[in-house]
Amino acid sequence: MQFTLKQMEGLKIKACCVSMDNKNSLQTLELGKHSNLVLPFIGIHPECAVDNKLDEMIAMIEKYHQEISGIGEIGLDPTYVHTDDDSKRQGHVFETLLSLAEKFDKPISIHSRKSLENIFQIMSSYDTKHALLHWFDGSKKQLVKAMDMGFFVSYGPVLVYANDKQTLLSKTDTSKILVETDGPVRFSRCFEMKSGEISFIPSVVFCASKILGKSFDDMASILEDNSNSFLGK
Repeated sequence: MQFTLKQMEGLKIKACCVSMDNKNSLQTLELGKHSNLVLPFIGIHPECAVDNKLDEMIAMIEKYHQEISGIGEIGLDPTYVHTDDDSKRQGHVFETLLSLAEKFDKPISIHSRKSLENIFQIMSSYDTKHALLHWFDGSKKQLVKAMDMGFFVSYGPVLVYANDKQTLLSKTDTSKILVETDGPVRFSRCFEMKSGEISFIPSVVFCASKILGKSFDDMASILEDNSNSFLGK
Protein backbone atom coordinates (compact mmCIF):
# COMPACT_ATOMS: atom_id res chain seq x y z
CA MET A 1 0.00 0.00 0.00
CA GLN A 2 2.89 2.40 0.68
CA PHE A 3 4.04 1.84 -2.90
CA THR A 4 0.55 2.70 -4.18
CA LEU A 5 0.41 5.84 -2.07
CA LYS A 6 3.80 6.92 -3.41
CA GLN A 7 2.52 6.37 -6.95
CA MET A 8 -0.56 8.46 -6.17
CA GLU A 9 1.60 11.22 -4.75
CA GLY A 10 3.88 11.19 -7.78
CA LEU A 11 0.97 11.26 -10.22
CA LYS A 12 -0.93 13.82 -8.10
CA ILE A 13 -3.95 11.54 -7.93
CA LYS A 14 -6.50 11.19 -5.17
CA ALA A 15 -8.61 8.04 -5.26
CA CYS A 16 -11.87 6.74 -3.87
CA CYS A 17 -10.93 3.58 -2.02
CA VAL A 18 -13.92 1.23 -1.81
CA SER A 19 -14.37 -1.64 0.63
CA MET A 20 -15.55 -5.24 0.50
CA ASP A 21 -16.81 -6.03 4.00
CA ASN A 22 -16.84 -4.92 7.64
CA LYS A 23 -13.22 -5.80 8.36
CA ASN A 24 -11.97 -4.27 5.14
CA SER A 25 -14.02 -1.12 5.79
CA LEU A 26 -12.15 -0.57 9.05
CA GLN A 27 -8.86 -0.91 7.13
CA THR A 28 -10.09 1.63 4.57
CA LEU A 29 -10.99 4.06 7.33
CA GLU A 30 -7.50 3.66 8.77
CA LEU A 31 -5.95 4.40 5.36
CA GLY A 32 -8.03 7.53 5.09
CA LYS A 33 -6.74 8.73 8.46
CA HIS A 34 -3.12 8.37 7.35
CA SER A 35 -3.33 9.81 3.84
CA ASN A 36 -5.35 12.68 2.43
CA LEU A 37 -4.99 11.03 -0.98
CA VAL A 38 -7.40 8.28 0.07
CA LEU A 39 -11.11 9.05 -0.02
CA PRO A 40 -12.61 6.21 2.05
CA PHE A 41 -15.79 4.44 0.96
CA ILE A 42 -17.13 1.75 3.26
CA GLY A 43 -19.78 -0.88 2.63
CA ILE A 44 -20.56 -4.53 1.91
CA HIS A 45 -19.88 -5.91 -1.57
CA PRO A 46 -22.57 -8.31 -2.88
CA GLU A 47 -20.01 -11.13 -2.73
CA CYS A 48 -19.92 -10.64 1.04
CA ALA A 49 -23.59 -9.82 1.65
CA VAL A 50 -24.53 -13.24 3.01
CA ASP A 51 -21.68 -13.60 5.50
CA ASN A 52 -21.27 -10.07 6.85
CA LYS A 53 -23.19 -8.66 9.78
CA LEU A 54 -25.30 -5.82 8.44
CA ASP A 55 -25.97 -4.33 11.87
CA GLU A 56 -22.23 -3.83 12.36
CA MET A 57 -21.95 -1.97 9.05
CA ILE A 58 -24.95 0.20 9.90
CA ALA A 59 -23.31 1.11 13.22
CA MET A 60 -20.01 1.82 11.46
CA ILE A 61 -21.62 4.20 8.96
CA GLU A 62 -23.57 5.93 11.72
CA LYS A 63 -20.38 6.38 13.74
CA TYR A 64 -18.05 7.47 10.92
CA HIS A 65 -20.41 9.25 8.54
CA GLN A 66 -18.49 12.51 8.89
CA GLU A 67 -15.18 10.82 8.07
CA ILE A 68 -16.16 8.72 5.06
CA SER A 69 -16.32 10.10 1.53
CA GLY A 70 -18.95 7.63 0.37
CA ILE A 71 -20.55 4.21 0.62
CA GLY A 72 -19.40 1.27 -1.50
CA GLU A 73 -18.82 -1.04 -3.03
CA ILE A 74 -22.45 -2.12 -2.77
CA GLY A 75 -24.85 -3.66 -5.23
CA LEU A 76 -26.17 -6.89 -6.72
CA ASP A 77 -24.49 -9.83 -8.43
CA PRO A 78 -26.19 -13.18 -9.19
CA THR A 79 -22.74 -14.79 -9.44
CA TYR A 80 -22.74 -14.99 -5.64
CA VAL A 81 -26.34 -16.13 -5.24
CA HIS A 82 -27.01 -19.82 -4.59
CA THR A 83 -30.46 -19.75 -3.02
CA ASP A 84 -33.53 -17.51 -2.91
CA ASP A 85 -32.50 -16.48 0.59
CA ASP A 86 -29.09 -15.37 -0.75
CA SER A 87 -30.85 -13.20 -3.33
CA LYS A 88 -33.16 -11.64 -0.75
CA ARG A 89 -30.23 -11.01 1.59
CA GLN A 90 -28.22 -9.32 -1.17
CA GLY A 91 -31.13 -7.06 -2.02
CA HIS A 92 -31.78 -6.21 1.63
CA VAL A 93 -28.13 -5.30 2.26
CA PHE A 94 -28.05 -3.16 -0.88
CA GLU A 95 -31.21 -1.22 -0.11
CA THR A 96 -30.32 -0.75 3.56
CA LEU A 97 -26.98 0.82 2.60
CA LEU A 98 -28.64 2.91 -0.10
CA SER A 99 -30.95 4.33 2.55
CA LEU A 100 -27.99 5.23 4.73
CA ALA A 101 -26.29 6.91 1.78
CA GLU A 102 -29.37 9.07 1.31
CA LYS A 103 -29.64 9.77 5.03
CA PHE A 104 -26.08 11.09 5.22
CA ASP A 105 -25.99 12.50 1.67
CA LYS A 106 -23.09 10.29 0.55
CA PRO A 107 -22.12 9.22 -2.98
CA ILE A 108 -22.26 5.50 -3.74
CA SER A 109 -20.21 3.09 -5.82
CA ILE A 110 -22.45 0.36 -7.26
CA HIS A 111 -21.45 -3.12 -8.38
CA SER A 112 -23.91 -4.12 -11.12
CA ARG A 113 -22.47 -7.18 -12.88
CA LYS A 114 -25.26 -9.15 -14.59
CA SER A 115 -27.80 -7.14 -12.63
CA LEU A 116 -28.22 -3.76 -14.33
CA GLU A 117 -31.95 -4.05 -14.94
CA ASN A 118 -32.56 -4.90 -11.27
CA ILE A 119 -30.29 -2.02 -10.26
CA PHE A 120 -32.27 0.38 -12.45
CA GLN A 121 -35.54 -0.80 -10.94
CA ILE A 122 -34.32 -0.43 -7.36
CA MET A 123 -32.57 2.89 -7.96
CA SER A 124 -35.73 4.44 -9.41
CA SER A 125 -36.71 4.89 -5.75
CA TYR A 126 -33.38 6.46 -4.73
CA ASP A 127 -31.31 9.51 -5.61
CA THR A 128 -28.94 8.78 -8.51
CA LYS A 129 -27.22 12.19 -8.77
CA HIS A 130 -24.16 10.89 -6.89
CA ALA A 131 -24.40 7.22 -7.85
CA LEU A 132 -21.66 5.49 -9.85
CA LEU A 133 -22.14 2.35 -11.91
CA HIS A 134 -18.54 1.30 -11.56
CA TRP A 135 -16.90 -0.65 -14.39
CA PHE A 136 -19.92 -0.15 -16.64
CA ASP A 137 -20.50 -3.30 -18.69
CA GLY A 138 -24.00 -2.85 -20.06
CA SER A 139 -25.40 -2.47 -23.57
CA LYS A 140 -25.76 0.78 -25.51
CA LYS A 141 -29.46 0.78 -24.62
CA GLN A 142 -28.65 0.33 -20.93
CA LEU A 143 -26.10 3.14 -21.15
CA VAL A 144 -28.80 5.48 -22.48
CA LYS A 145 -31.00 4.50 -19.54
CA ALA A 146 -28.14 5.09 -17.09
CA MET A 147 -27.57 8.56 -18.55
CA ASP A 148 -31.30 9.34 -18.43
CA MET A 149 -31.34 8.36 -14.75
CA GLY A 150 -28.36 10.58 -13.96
CA PHE A 151 -25.80 7.90 -13.08
CA PHE A 152 -22.05 8.33 -13.38
CA VAL A 153 -20.25 5.46 -15.13
CA SER A 154 -16.58 4.53 -14.93
CA TYR A 155 -14.13 2.88 -17.30
CA GLY A 156 -10.87 1.13 -16.43
CA PRO A 157 -7.68 -0.18 -18.04
CA VAL A 158 -9.57 -2.52 -20.39
CA LEU A 159 -10.70 0.64 -22.22
CA VAL A 160 -7.22 0.82 -23.75
CA TYR A 161 -7.76 -2.31 -25.85
CA ALA A 162 -11.48 -3.20 -25.83
CA ASN A 163 -13.46 -1.88 -28.79
CA ASP A 164 -16.83 -2.38 -27.09
CA LYS A 165 -15.77 -0.25 -24.10
CA GLN A 166 -14.42 2.43 -26.43
CA THR A 167 -17.76 2.54 -28.23
CA LEU A 168 -19.62 2.86 -24.94
CA LEU A 169 -17.33 5.68 -23.80
CA SER A 170 -17.95 7.57 -27.06
CA LYS A 171 -21.70 7.46 -26.31
CA THR A 172 -21.42 8.46 -22.65
CA ASP A 173 -22.39 11.96 -21.50
CA THR A 174 -18.98 13.61 -21.05
CA SER A 175 -20.03 15.06 -17.69
CA LYS A 176 -20.77 11.56 -16.33
CA ILE A 177 -17.46 9.82 -17.13
CA LEU A 178 -15.09 8.62 -14.41
CA VAL A 179 -12.01 6.35 -14.57
CA GLU A 180 -10.78 3.60 -12.26
CA THR A 181 -8.27 0.81 -11.78
CA ASP A 182 -10.62 -1.87 -10.39
CA GLY A 183 -7.54 -3.36 -8.72
CA PRO A 184 -6.58 -6.06 -7.99
CA VAL A 185 -8.12 -7.39 -11.24
CA ARG A 186 -5.47 -8.51 -13.75
CA PHE A 187 -5.39 -7.05 -17.26
CA SER A 188 -4.06 -8.64 -20.42
CA ARG A 189 -2.69 -7.18 -23.65
CA CYS A 190 -0.48 -4.16 -23.03
CA PHE A 191 -0.73 -4.62 -19.24
CA GLU A 192 0.87 -8.10 -19.37
CA MET A 193 -1.59 -9.64 -16.86
CA LYS A 194 -0.53 -7.25 -14.12
CA SER A 195 -2.99 -6.34 -11.39
CA GLY A 196 -4.65 -2.97 -11.75
CA GLU A 197 -2.41 -0.20 -10.46
CA ILE A 198 -2.84 3.52 -10.04
CA SER A 199 -0.06 3.93 -12.63
CA PHE A 200 -2.49 2.60 -15.29
CA ILE A 201 -4.76 5.62 -14.90
CA PRO A 202 -2.79 7.98 -17.20
CA SER A 203 -3.10 5.38 -19.98
CA VAL A 204 -6.87 5.23 -19.44
CA VAL A 205 -7.10 9.03 -19.48
CA PHE A 206 -4.98 9.22 -22.65
CA CYS A 207 -7.15 6.62 -24.37
CA ALA A 208 -10.33 8.45 -23.36
CA SER A 209 -8.92 11.72 -24.66
CA LYS A 210 -8.24 10.19 -28.09
CA ILE A 211 -11.70 8.61 -28.30
CA LEU A 212 -13.39 11.90 -27.43
CA GLY A 213 -11.05 14.08 -29.52
CA LYS A 214 -9.65 16.06 -26.62
CA SER A 215 -6.17 16.85 -25.34
CA PHE A 216 -4.86 14.86 -22.38
CA ASP A 217 -4.96 17.97 -20.15
CA ASP A 218 -8.54 18.78 -21.15
CA MET A 219 -9.61 15.19 -20.47
CA ALA A 220 -7.90 15.23 -17.08
CA SER A 221 -9.66 18.49 -16.24
CA ILE A 222 -13.05 17.04 -17.24
CA LEU A 223 -12.45 13.98 -15.06
CA GLU A 224 -11.46 16.15 -12.11
CA ASP A 225 -14.67 18.18 -12.48
CA ASN A 226 -16.73 15.00 -12.81
CA SER A 227 -15.09 13.50 -9.73
CA ASN A 228 -15.91 16.59 -7.68
CA SER A 229 -19.50 16.49 -8.97
CA PHE A 230 -19.82 12.80 -8.05
CA LEU A 231 -18.43 13.50 -4.58
CA GLY A 232 -20.78 16.44 -4.13
CA LYS A 233 -18.05 19.05 -3.94
